[in-house]
Parts: sequence; structure tokens; C-alpha cells
Amino acid sequence: MSYIRLKTLEVSIGDLKMGGQNPIRVQSMTTADTMNTSAVVDECIRLINAGCEMIRITAPSIKEAENLLNIKNELKKRGYSIPLCADIHYTPNAAEVAARIVEKVRINPGNYADKKKFELKEYSDAEYNAELERIREKFLPLVRVCKEYGTAMRIGTNHGSLSDRILSRYGDTPLGMVESAMEFIRICEDENFHNIVISMKASNPLVMIEAYRLLVDTMIKNNKVYPIHLGVTEAGDGEDGRIKSAIGIGTLLEDGIGDTVRVSLTEPPEYEIPAAQKLVAPYNEYRLKYLAEIDDWLLSDHPKWHITSLPKLNKTSSVVKNIGNENVPIVIHSLAKKNDDITPANLFSAGYIYNVQSDKWNITDFAADYVYIQNKNIPFDLPGNIGIIQDYEVWIKNPLPQHYPLIKYEQLSTVKEFHKELNFIELSDNHLNEVQLPESKNNVVIIEIEDTFFSAGYLAEKLKLFYERYSQPIIFKLNISTEDQENFIIQSSKIIGYLFTNHFGNGIMIDNPKGYKNYSPQFLNQLMFNILQGLRERISKTEYIACPSCGRTLFDLQETTKKIKEKTAHLKGLKIGIMGCIVNGPGEMADADFGYVGTGPGKVSLYKGHTVVKRNVPEEKAVDELINLIKEYGMYREVEG
Repeated sequence: MSYIRLKTLEVSIGDLKMGGQNPIRVQSMTTADTMNTSAVVDECIRLINAGCEMIRITAPSIKEAENLLNIKNELKKRGYSIPLCADIHYTPNAAEVAARIVEKVRINPGNYADKKKFELKEYSDAEYNAELERIREKFLPLVRVCKEYGTAMRIGTNHGSLSDRILSRYGDTPLGMVESAMEFIRICEDENFHNIVISMKASNPLVMIEAYRLLVDTMIKNNKVYPIHLGVTEAGDGEDGRIKSAIGIGTLLEDGIGDTVRVSLTEPPEYEIPAAQKLVAPYNEYRLKYLAEIDDWLLSDHPKWHITSLPKLNKTSSVVKNIGNENVPIVIHSLAKKNDDITPANLFSAGYIYNVQSDKWNITDFAADYVYIQNKNIPFDLPGNIGIIQDYEVWIKNPLPQHYPLIKYEQLSTVKEFHKELNFIELSDNHLNEVQLPESKNNVVIIEIEDTFFSAGYLAEKLKLFYERYSQPIIFKLNISTEDQENFIIQSSKIIGYLFTNHFGNGIMIDNPKGYKNYSPQFLNQLMFNILQGLRERISKTEYIACPSCGRTLFDLQETTKKIKEKTAHLKGLKIGIMGCIVNGPGEMADADFGYVGTGPGKVSLYKGHTVVKRNVPEEKAVDELINLIKEYGMYREVEG
């Protein structure tokens, strides 16, 4: 197994070491009002007990920055010592106060020295340079305080809060995100200050992945690679929040990128820690296993670092029926049943609902493209758009319309008759080097990913092999190998995310061969669709861009998100941003169709895109007003049935 982690500088955050040969650190952020010392301290203790290694606390003004000292002292009084990070946005003076108290300060380049107005203008080089000089004057005092007090700094770019100046020159792009950070990095370097960490967060995992990869490439060319903080901002809650985080963070960890992570969930912050630990575990375990044996495993020369070639992959497969090339990735639903025959009711879990009275099929937004029925038969008429996959030995005895064979690796040498339109050939990844596929234009390859997919470097090692050997469409089949449902959601999202963001793969299949009871067929079917939605490959439901709570939040984010979901979950394809404050407002919900943003105690403003259309709506009326706004734009429909 080969895994190479990007070599970064080591920085100190109090007594915590980050980057270099240190483990990947796990962190989170408090949600209580920073002025409520006891509530913040209680939250910090819950985070510490969950395994958090660094805690971020918002400091929107000088008074909150000053209260960080009370929080720090109270933690020490109770016997707790953990690095604290002040979260700063629009207030440089608060940052300078906080930098004298806590171990780290996080600033956002997009709004540290700028007020966002969404105004674009043409800048001459002289005008642009004048703006850079203005930023330098505002930023230098903080750099010098951090240098004097030994305080670390995170330069945290967010996709949705790029300054108008950056947007005017670079657009709303990963390149703009990287340049936004590099402007501040150059100022730090001019002052010989290098105790910094960099992040490139976005709510869209694809944008986030591209931005981080571009950042790394830029830093390598700059001959100084700072530690990297990974996160998908506004990931949301529940399964969706974990999927989006795993796609973005997990893909980059597999690349070898990342020194610290936060899984941002719209849930109590201590829930973020187990999810983050499960993401980083394979990579930290690899480090512990091999660090003693291979002293320089982390210190590989950058030209040998494997990610430099992987983003260039852009696999275009052949097309077999509705699979491959520009077709949307397919979903194969595995239907295991002990009885000989399958009834219409069994297809419910695959997204097909049979109405006995009308004798018609209703097809849901989670309708699988193909259903694998193993060695069973279907004794009833099928809906017209479904494909049935049978084991070859059953299919060959009685080939039926809409039925296609699954040929195992061991059967390949004996098969004499193939389906004229579509054949599925299943391989274990252990067979990839040795198998010779039949010369047929009608083959789709199903590659069964082994249990070792939890191991660091597994995917990077296999990806080039997939690319070099197969022009046929490829379906990736995952077998559940853990009863920990959260871990399986995270690991499977990471696997599919890594492969698909490297432009490889034409469909997915998740199977439960051990019959774990906490994985129902319906759950697995929806999980596949949810992963594809997280990848923006296939839209099957409403998407929520919901920030995690923090001390700036002006309403109960978890309860509000629940209410909005109850009334909008049926609006397939709609994107709704749910933001606790103006900092995470119109900018952070970058590509949302509608936005619900806290603007004051008990007050909410509603947005269409980046434009506010209803200001200071009372919180108790705001959800209904959001629905009315969606209706005004003709994007609402009533729940069917």
C-alpha cells in the first residue's frame, strides 16, 4: 500500500503541533453566545470529552474578544487546557485583542478589510495595487501582534464571501479563492510570519476540492506549503451533512491533503467530532503504523506526490444502452429476498410503487435504474423504465425483456452467449490485473471494492489502474463491512466522491451481503441517490445549504431547519440557504435559489439569490413568508397525494 501525505510546515497553536509529521487534528466551534461564559465553557468541555483538539469561538466585536480571557481562565480553573481560536470577520480591532489572549485567530480575507456590496467594477492595475496597499495597512497590525505573542493564524477563504474586488478580477472561482488567500499570505511572509494555516471552504464540495488542489499547486510553486484546514461549509445536518463533508474532506485526505478538519453540521457541535474522527482515522492509523518504519514517508519530493497527476484524469467511457459517457450515473439497487419469487411490493425500496386499484406504477424521485435480483424471477409486468439484472445462470435459461445478465469473474471463460444489448461483468478489484474481458461493445464492468477501501491510499493506488485498463462504463459496487452506519455513510461517500471527482465512474451499487439489520434496502437506495446529489451528478431532492450554529446565530438553526424541511422537502432541485447571521448570509449561500438569514434578534431577511427581497420579517412568520416567496417566483408546488 502506498500513501503519501503532502509535506507542510509545522506550526504551533499553543502546545498543539499541526502540520509536518503530526496527526491530522480534529476541531469544532461553539454555538453559545460568547458573552455567556458558563455556557461556552460547558460546550467546550463537551467537545473536549468527545475528542476535540482545538475549539473556535466567535468574536464579532471587542467585548466578545475580551471575554475570551474569562472563558480561557474558567476552562483552566476546571482543569481543562485546549487551544482556543477566535473567529473574526469584519472587526480587525477585535482580532488584535483576541490575538493577545487565545492561541489562534481565524480571519476571512473576503471581509476582514472589505465590506461586501456585490458591486463589480473594472480595476486598473494601479487601482488594484492601491486596494492591496489598503488591505496591507489594515492587516499588518494583526500580523505583528500574532508574531509578538506567538499566536497562530488561519487565513480562511470562503467561496461565498469573496470580496467585490476579487470577484471583479477573478470571478466567483477557485482561482479567486486561492488569490484571496495568497494576498494575505504574501503580507505575512513580508513580515517573516509563518505560523499560519490556510483553508478554502465552500458549500459545494466540487468547488471546495478544486480550490484546495489549486491552493496546494500554488503553494508548491511558491516553495512554502502551509498546513491546511479542511471543511465543507454549510454542509447541513444528518446524512446529507455527512455525505457532503465526506465527499469534500475525504477526497482531499485521500489526495494526501489536510492537516486538520472540521465537519460542519447543523447539529450540536459535539456531534461533529465522531464524524471527523472517522474521516481522519485511516490516515492517522497509517501514520502510526509506518512512521517508525519509514522515517521520510511524509517528506517525499513534491514532484513525486501522486495528486499532481490525478486531477488531469478525464475518463470518457464508451456508451452501453443508458450507461456511460454523458449519461447520468446509474443506480443499481440490490434486492435480496429468501423466497423464490419477488412481488411488486418488493420494488418499493427501489423507488417503484405499485397501485393495486389503478394497476399502475408510480415512479418516485429515488427510482433505481436497475434492480439486481440475484437468482430470483419476477412473475409480474414491470414499469417500462426499469432494468432487471439476474445471475447469468438464471438469465440464460429464460431471457426476458428488460432482463440482463450478471456474469461473475469465474464464469467468463465458459460464457458462450451474451445479451445483445447489455451485459454486466462483476470483478473483484483483486482481478483487475489478470482478467481479460470479452471483446464486446455491450459490456458494463462492475468493480467490487474490497473491505480495504478504509485504508489510506487504497483509492489513489487503484485509480490509474482503472483508467489504464477499461474503456467500458464502470459501476463501483461497495459491500457494507461495518455495522457503524455513520462510518459507512462517511467512508462510502469518500470512496465515490474521490473516484467521481477524478472523472471516473458511471454508476454505483451498494450491497449488504452480511444482512446487517440497520441497513434497510430503502435506506441503501436513497443513500446512493444522496451521494450522487452531493456530487451534483444527479438531483433527486431539495438541497439545503445550512450553516452550523455559532455564537453569532440569531435563531435556533436546528429547529428552523427542521421546519423549513417539513414544508419544502418535496421541491426537487431547489436550493435553500439557511443562515444564522449576516456573516454567513448572502455570500455564504453562494448558489442557493432562496435564502433565510438572521439579521437581528427575532428578525429574518429573505433572499432571492443574492438579493434581499423581504427585510426584518418576524421569526414566527418567516418560514411561511419564505414559502410565499417561493410561490411568487413560481417555484412551489403542493405535495402530491
